[in-house]
Amino acid sequence: MGDIEDEANEPREPIGSAWSSLLGFADRYRALGFGPLADQLRGEGPPLPPLRGTPVIIDTDIGGDPDDAIAVTCAARAVPELALVLTADENGGRRARFARHLLDLLDRTEVPVVAGADLGNTRYYCVEDLIPAEVPAQPHDPVAAVHAVCATTDGPVRWVGMGPLSNLARILDTAPELAPRLVVTQMGGAIAYRDPTKAEHNFRLDPAAARFVVGRAVHLFLLLSDTTFTPEIEIARDSELYKRLATGDAPPWARLLTAHLDNWFDRFYPGTRQHDPLTLTAALQLPFVDFARRAVLLDDDARMTSDPGGRTVRTSARADYAAFRAWLAAQLDY
Repeated sequence: MGDIEDEANEPREPIGSAWSSLLGFADRYRALGFGPLADQLRGEGPPLPPLRGTPVIIDTDIGGDPDDAIAVTCAARAVPELALVLTADENGGRRARFARHLLDLLDRTEVPVVAGADLGNTRYYCVEDLIPAEVPAQPHDPVAAVHAVCATTDGPVRWVGMGPLSNLARILDTAPELAPRLVVTQMGGAIAYRDPTKAEHNFRLDPAAARFVVGRAVHLFLLLSDTTFTPEIEIARDSELYKRLATGDAPPWARLLTAHLDNWFDRFYPGTRQHDPLTLTAALQLPFVDFARRAVLLDDDARMTSDPGGRTVRTSARADYAAFRAWLAAQLDY
C-alpha cells in the first residue's frame, strides 16, 4: 500500500509499517518497561488495512454442498471487485469447469477461474451432469493467478476461503511476501465441533494446510462452524428461497442453482446450511458477524482448541442470522 498524504501533503508511514516500527521499538526497550506494550501489540496483530474497493479472491470447493455455488452467485451479482475464483479439493478439474459455467451464466465472463489443489477426494460432488461438454478445462496455476491479482493494486486483497486451505497454504509458502497483503476470511475450524473426535470439515480435509495457514496468515478471520452450523441459515425444498429459484420464469443461473440443490437433496442431505455466503458477508465487512480475538491451537489432525499459548486470531463469536437471511434473499432475487 502506498504512502498516505496528510493535509499538509507530508507523507505518513503506512499503517502496517507504523505498527511494525512501534512493535520493534517496544521489543528493543523491554528492559525500560515497554515489554507489556510489545506483548499487547503482538497479541493484537497488525491493524487491518482499508478494504473498500479492494480485489476479492474466492477459494471454493464448489460442486459439493450448494452453499459454495450460492456464495459465488452472490459475489458475482453483488461484488464488482470479484477478481478470481480458485477451486479447492479439485475433482479432475470439474469443479473449475462448473465454476466457469456458473460465472458465464451470471455474465461475469471476465472473472478468471483457476483449478487448484486436488486432494483425491470424490465424495460430496454432485454436479457432473450440470457441466456442458463445451466448457473447457481451466488453467491450473493458482500461484500465478494470485500474483496477477496482487499486481493490479498496491493495497490489500481480500481472500474468501470456502474449502480446505490447501491453495492458501501453497501461496503463503511459495510467496510469503504476499502474506501481509492478503486479508483472509476463512470458513473453517471449530472450538466446540459437533463430533469431538474430528476436526471441522474444511480443516480436516487438509490438516497440514490448516495448521500452516493459522500459523502464517497475517490478517486472519475464522468463521467457525460453531457459528455457521445452524438450521437458522438452512435452505431446503420447503424454503421460500428455494421456491423462488425454482419458478418457471427463473433465469438460467437460477435454474442451474436449483438443479444443483436438487442433486444435493437427492444424494446427500435434505438441506444446505449457508456457511459460505455468511463467510462472504464477513469478508465484505457487512454487519452480520461479530469477531473476537482468541488464542487457538491446532492438533496434528487440525482439531482446534482455545489455549492462551496458541496463535491469536479473530474468530466468529455471534451472527445476526435474520439480517443475513434477508440479505441472501435480496442477492438471489431476480
